Amino acid sequence: MVEFAPWSVPWERRLQTLSVLQWVFCFLALAQTCIIVFIGLLFTRFWFLSVLYATWWYLDRDTPWKGGRRAEVLRRSVVWKYMKDYFPISLVKTAELDPSRNYLAAIHPHGVLAAGVFVNMCTESTGFSQLFPGIRPHLMMLNLWFRAPFFRDYLMCGGLVTSDKECAAHILNRKGGGNLLGIIIGGAQEALNARPGAYKLLLRNRKGFVRLALTHGVPLVPVFSFGENELFDQVENLPGSWLRWIQNRLQKIMGISLPLFHGRGVFQYSFGLLPYRRPITTVVGKPIEVQQRPHPSQEEVDQLHQHYIDELCSLFEAHKLKYNVPEDQHLEFC
Repeated sequence: MVEFAPWSVPWERRLQTLSVLQWVFCFLALAQTCIIVFIGLLFTRFWFLSVLYATWWYLDRDTPWKGGRRAEVLRRSVVWKYMKDYFPISLVKTAELDPSRNYLAAIHPHGVLAAGVFVNMCTESTGFSQLFPGIRPHLMMLNLWFRAPFFRDYLMCGGLVTSDKECAAHILNRKGGGNLLGIIIGGAQEALNARPGAYKLLLRNRKGFVRLALTHGVPLVPVFSFGENELFDQVENLPGSWLRWIQNRLQKIMGISLPLFHGRGVFQYSFGLLPYRRPITTVVGKPIEVQQRPHPSQEEVDQLHQHYIDELCSLFEAHKLKYNVPEDQHLEFC
């Protein structure tokens, strides 16, 4: 039976729902819309707009690979305040970050749409700059999305950058420090495991971020978003099932995963593509000191990787009871 939202819902909550609706649209369809508009304009009297943008695009083509181009006006938009309050989302600091140094933040879990890390690192709605003064956050995203006209500029405004070694090196080697590069370690593949009550992380064989930290000699910061996996239900896709096989194949071909998720609707609570109103708390752990190794050995990578897993587990265990995680629940790795 469909459960509809009452007509007496306060305007504040309506605005919260609207802000999340636009974000889901941006995540799922804005890139495709921008491509259609760019091509469509070429067949109208406004063709010159696409030509002018194409010229700008060519001249600006390397920016996403060199730290992007943040826009504080967009990051501080009131839209994100409403989105934060929808869940709500909060950011917790457990240790200071020295603004004279650069950091690599390893973020877990991906969830379906990575709502928590987006709000906390790509907007100022949870007060990132007040909690970590002098630190500029950057979040890596698949290179594919930076190939869409107009959409690429929108992404960069929030501090999103491409997910490759060139971009990472540019940010982590910036003189003067004050940069935090966020990487969602599980990536698109981990989204296929995202469902309420899931605490399985794709981490056991993910060691590239560890090698990156060793190469550049930057501290590793474990980050865990409690509640991220609670936002959507997902069609059952156990490993070995035909659905998971298809999803894995598509992920290898396109680079993006296609989880069959559902949540609630705009005017009813039973079905739709909006996330459930469930709290997300992103806890930023204590930095793990890393000694620079320009050419780290496999043994050094493995050692730091295990140390990182131990620190992540300690962070999870220390905070899980505060955020309604059962006492007998522990992190699983695959």
